[in-house]
Amino acid sequence: MGRLKLEKHNVLIIGDTHIPYQQEGYLEHCLSVQRDERCGTVVHIGDLVDNLSLSRQQRYNPDAQSPNDEIELTIKQLKPWFKAFPKVKFTYGTHDKRLSNRATEANVPSIGIKSFRETWQLPRGWVDNLEFVIDDVLYKHGTGTGINAHRELAIYNRMSAVQGHSHAFAGIAYVANQRECLFGMNVGTGIDNSKLAFAYGISFKVKPIVSCGVVYNGEDPRLFRMRL
Repeated sequence: MGRLKLEKHNVLIIGDTHIPYQQEGYLEHCLSVQRDERCGTVVHIGDLVDNLSLSRQQRYNPDAQSPNDEIELTIKQLKPWFKAFPKVKFTYGTHDKRLSNRATEANVPSIGIKSFRETWQLPRGWVDNLEFVIDDVLYKHGTGTGINAHRELAIYNRMSAVQGHSHAFAGIAYVANQRECLFGMNVGTGIDNSKLAFAYGISFKVKPIVSCGVVYNGEDPRLFRMRL
């Protein structure tokens, strides 16, 4: 059997993983979608790591690990992801910035701390940035929440767009005028909602959607929900 031919214009989008609090089996789910849909480009939409112990709300989680223990566990659990996906375009999420944010609050200059790449030992094939444009589609973590956040991201940027961040509102929305049709997609997430890191949402009416996404040739988005 020959090697599977991947299409670079088929883009796999991995949702927020919040490692080490990811959903068991989510890595395999993303790999399966990549293989079945022949995705030659992979985007991680942000919040690769959680950094619960560095949250301003840490005082509400006395059972959480220490920052050092959490970082060591995260580095260990990142390795299977790096092996499975050696080439990724990674967009920074809000949780990814927690370590540098705490340093800034303590007036520690950037020269005095490790970079994100160094801390989490990103492989060479991982390209990190705030956002990417691939086949005229914008990929960024996003900060808007709610059922219409992905639609608004496309409208405000005047181009089709994909985001993460809002765990409970995975979906695709289209907007059109006389000249063009754009889409916005929220790819959902890859978290395990039972973990301590997400205890803040125990009373929320809506719960996370564990899924990933694919965009074909910059035109056709599709969601792939993981059955739990």
